Amino acid sequence: MRWVALLPLHGNFGPVSRNSARSMAGRPLFSWSLEQAAASGCFDTIYVTADRSVIRKRVVEEFSRSNTTIEILDCTNATRTCAEDWSSFLHAFQQKVSFNVVCSIQAASPLTRAEDFCAARHKFLSENLDSLLTAVPSRRSLWTRMGGPVGHDPLKSQASCDASDPEGYLLENGAFYLTHEKLLRDNGHYLGGRMGIHEMKPETGIEITGEAGWQVIEWLLREQERESIGGACASRIKVLVLDVDGTLTDAGMYYGAAGEALKKFNTRDAHGLQRLREQGIGVCVITTETSPSVEARMRKLRIDEYYPGVSDKFPLLLELSKRWGIPLENIGYVGDDLSDLECLSRVGAAFCPADAVPEVTRQAHYVCEHLGGQGAVREVCDLILRSGEATRYGSAEVEACT
Repeated sequence: MRWVALLPLHGNFGPVSRNSARSMAGRPLFSWSLEQAAASGCFDTIYVTADRSVIRKRVVEEFSRSNTTIEILDCTNATRTCAEDWSSFLHAFQQKVSFNVVCSIQAASPLTRAEDFCAARHKFLSENLDSLLTAVPSRRSLWTRMGGPVGHDPLKSQASCDASDPEGYLLENGAFYLTHEKLLRDNGHYLGGRMGIHEMKPETGIEITGEAGWQVIEWLLREQERESIGGACASRIKVLVLDVDGTLTDAGMYYGAAGEALKKFNTRDAHGLQRLREQGIGVCVITTETSPSVEARMRKLRIDEYYPGVSDKFPLLLELSKRWGIPLENIGYVGDDLSDLECLSRVGAAFCPADAVPEVTRQAHYVCEHLGGQGAVREVCDLILRSGEATRYGSAEVEACT
């Protein structure tokens, strides 16, 4: 079967069609769903329609040089009917492009993931569907503007309503649609026949027609990208190297009456490091300070690779990399200050606490939500462990969806 996708960036399709090239979290709005469609591997070709040269140029800049599955169609001369009615446009598209199944993608749904396309395709094939739409769960009650209830009885108690429909309803979010060519040819519409629904995450139902919705989605995308980049880097780690002050501790020093310096460590960080070692990931600590309290903590944690009093950390890291037989790209590093900067810039995965100095946060692949000495190291450990699970099982999950 030939599967194609179609992303309209022309005419009046969707609530933000004219803003499809507007920057969303640092990228053109259309690039988010288009990237995920390409990454899904579900489609033989992805067609992008545009009636403005500026849009076509942006698509080329973002994708065409690196992705041969994407083709751009010039719709400058599209008829008014085709420019405003999706079924009419799909029918005209069918006359020019051969396919068995077409996926109509909405640029205004930037939270759509490759996994959504995979799961929807699997459902479409396994259930022998003619068409499929996407939706999100909802328990809200709808009313007409005249005050009439839609699909519910306001005189019934909430408990009885919940009992009659405990799972609530599904609200169409318009992220994408799947249509079999026979349905389109015989009925002239993209929905009908044996229909199915792919349920997506609730946040994909947020509309971006207004600035409030736009800002919420932009924040979600930035968080999603931060986790994705951090996870991709973390999946390569074979050894995690850590600084002490400001990373394993809160950067504070507590002096007793006799002048001894005390430092506070986080028990949860220690448990995270132990879990890493149980999974075969090495742990190493390099610090500029020489402290009896830190040395005692390292003995307690049974961390043998402990190197105190190192003023220039990178030459030592390079030496250790050669001794371990592990390249820098497979080493993760957690640090918070300028003495960590060169190491952070050279390893495959650079992490820092939320309160690291600005030069370090700019260099890090992943900036933790937690502060140094207050769970940042545990956050990194958990991210590494999660990314390892995703690497092991990700391929099998994608296969199951095809």
